[in-house]
Amino acid sequence: MPDALLLLPDFTLIAIGWFVCRHTPLDRSVWDGVERLVYYMLFPALLFSAILRHPLQPQAAAALAACGLGVTLLGVLLAYALRLWPGVDARLHASGAQVAFRFNSYVALALAERLAGIQGVAWVALLVALCVPLCNIAAVWPLARHGGHGFWRELAKNPLILSTSAGLVCNLLGVQLPELVTTTLVRIGAAALPLGLMAVGAGLTFGGLKRAPALAAALLTIRHAILPAAAIAIGIALAMPPAQQAVAVAFAALPTASSAYVLAARMGGDGSFVAGLVTMSTLIGMAGLPLALLALQRLA
Repeated sequence: MPDALLLLPDFTLIAIGWFVCRHTPLDRSVWDGVERLVYYMLFPALLFSAILRHPLQPQAAAALAACGLGVTLLGVLLAYALRLWPGVDARLHASGAQVAFRFNSYVALALAERLAGIQGVAWVALLVALCVPLCNIAAVWPLARHGGHGFWRELAKNPLILSTSAGLVCNLLGVQLPELVTTTLVRIGAAALPLGLMAVGAGLTFGGLKRAPALAAALLTIRHAILPAAAIAIGIALAMPPAQQAVAVAFAALPTASSAYVLAARMGGDGSFVAGLVTMSTLIGMAGLPLALLALQRLA
């Protein structure tokens, strides 16, 4: 399948979620519950089972891990630096900074197998295991500081951090779960991708971006221009295998996490501003991710 069409099934599910939410009786009240179900149960089960079932092989993927962590840290530093801009609203920055460095794991896991087969899933599982805790810690920090929440308490309650950390530890320890438990987790996790992608579509909105268009543009530029370019440069510099380069660049060009606005709203941030950012990031990612892979093909 051409790179331009790799994301078509996933973005079709997003479009279906948007249509169903706005043009059927399954309105916003239904999708609020779906989001909570995915965030607190289905997606943690998917992350845990995906990490546990695929050997991480850190030696074989050391360059990929370094690239993923480097790109993520670059996004965190650039997003935090925007707080120093004159006139930046502290609440909007605390809410939206996460958009620059968090990534949509639903799309990442759905895309991985189409890019590099079952090995691609293992590579993405490694990136998820390493980067999701880092991204969530970096996302919670400004919100907790601005809203007066307990930082460590919020981390201890975050289901994505708990599930990825548990999966990473169990994988490294060689833990083998009973087949019944593994099958149950896989089937629970299988529901996360379609429901998660449809929930992204149900939550699409633009209105909140009017509060700070310059800040929004800067955050989206980091997410969709600077980070993919950095991944291409790092992949070439480290002489990574072509398949790993493709996975690393796709990882860097992903739309931001759809759960970003859920986290912002739950911690007292500006949920509508973040929802607008998630919407724009999702739409930009439809074109930006295939373009990033095309740029890699031309430069590598």
